[in-house]
Amino acid sequence: MPKIILTLVTGTATDKPVLSAAIAAARLFDAHLVALHPRLDVRLELARLAANDMGMGGGLESFATSMEDEAEKGAAAAEKHWSEACDHAGVTRADRPEAKGSTGVTSTLVVETGAAPDWLAEYGRTADLIVVGRDPDNRLDVLEAALLDTGKPVLIATERLDPCLHGVVAIAWKNTAEAAGAVSAAMPFIAKALRVVILSIDEDPDVTDASVERLAKNLRWHNPNVEIRRQAPGGADPIDALLEAADKAGADLVVMGGYGHTRIREAVFGGFTRAVLQGAALPVLMAH
Repeated sequence: MPKIILTLVTGTATDKPVLSAAIAAARLFDAHLVALHPRLDVRLELARLAANDMGMGGGLESFATSMEDEAEKGAAAAEKHWSEACDHAGVTRADRPEAKGSTGVTSTLVVETGAAPDWLAEYGRTADLIVVGRDPDNRLDVLEAALLDTGKPVLIATERLDPCLHGVVAIAWKNTAEAAGAVSAAMPFIAKALRVVILSIDEDPDVTDASVERLAKNLRWHNPNVEIRRQAPGGADPIDALLEAADKAGADLVVMGGYGHTRIREAVFGGFTRAVLQGAALPVLMAH
């Protein structure tokens, strides 16, 4: 059961839904939320510009001042977003268990100077669950760091506010190690769900995947409300078939493994994973 949940606060508009999802998860498990703000490293950025001969010339000092101002504004905005989210949800500020009491969600804000993926990996390795948002520019460096450099499950939030993470949990099942790992990581959510739906897209109509029945049988030891929904693509892309099946099941959360076509880091997220992350209108819990 996750007791330490880590999330990023960037000082941008994505903070509100991400913090909302992180607090919803923390409330489910009476957990402590660590909100991490990676502050821009101005000196490192200036060194990078100089190394690339960006030609700042005499304007370097004013440019540095401008960057420092932006870093300060970003940190202030991150703290404001975190503080407002805590106030709205009734979350207590605390940085040690003694201040927590017997029940209730607590949170602390941590500010570190440097790149977000690096600090997310550092803090993520000692957390139980990581909550991140969808980058509007579809950059995957933060998500890659969360999944590949920590070994921890990652909850990818959507724009929804106050999401329900314990209603209908849909499992995108394939008979693979990645999917099995995701189910194990999601077990705390599965155990608390009102209903669990195993989604199996039968891409080959001549082959029946017996592992679906085994999974359902075993999951009923954790949650009796488990059902199976098999679906053929019917000419549609398997990704679209999966998202359609999740929608029909009334899913509040989708559980899936991180699938890639090769072991090369740059290609670790295959087309299936990318499409789900970009196309799913509901939270996705992943493990790799």
